[in-house]
Amino acid sequence: MTRVAEGIHRVGRRSTVNAYLLEEGGEVTVIDAGLRGQWSLLLAELGTMGRSLADIRAVVLTHGHSDHIGFAERLRTERNLPVWVHDLDSALARGEIPNPAKQAGGTRPIPFLSFLLYALRNGARPTPIQVVSTYGDGATLEVPGTPRVILAPGHTPGSCALHVASRSVLFAGDTLGTLSVTTGATGPRLSPFNADRAQALASLQRLWGLDAELVLPGHGDPWTLGIDSAIVQAREAEAVLAPR
Repeated sequence: MTRVAEGIHRVGRRSTVNAYLLEEGGEVTVIDAGLRGQWSLLLAELGTMGRSLADIRAVVLTHGHSDHIGFAERLRTERNLPVWVHDLDSALARGEIPNPAKQAGGTRPIPFLSFLLYALRNGARPTPIQVVSTYGDGATLEVPGTPRVILAPGHTPGSCALHVASRSVLFAGDTLGTLSVTTGATGPRLSPFNADRAQALASLQRLWGLDAELVLPGHGDPWTLGIDSAIVQAREAEAVLAPR
């Protein structure tokens, strides 16, 4: 079991690539869909919750990258579930445009190879989502948990965080993470891959001051000291990378 908070589970024990299950009233929202090969982990985690695929009501993506859309199309086709993503990332999630992200910062061979091998073993090549439902900035989604959308572009144009104020939780997606998959460094930081890194850094201000003691990133372990401290540390980590 990978329970991170009451009614919130992570799919699988490893935090290399995260997908989450948000439960309310016996119904489940999948927050990000990881990699295709994490399907078995999804089924196992539902089982530990006493739930099944029949209890899932929606898939909500924080953005359209391949390591977040993994098993979404399978859920859409096999369970007739809506897959939600910001309008600015809809073409990316459908596989109609290439990934706009560029890498910044160094690479350490062992952590990066470990990430690549994990991705390859779990289906790094995603199945594009044929039909998506789109949301906009500020929307409160009528799905279990009713997360509110906060657009924080930079990682991708439509990169978002999802805020569940009633639980003081923020699903951060890749607006920030607590693990660099290229270096193995831990602690709050920007993703090493961004479409517009300066914009991604500036977008953190949109998350400042939220009631979010628990921050759940797309990569890395949960951050339990609140979103503001996560942002402070992410900015400090970015300052170290900045050219002098």
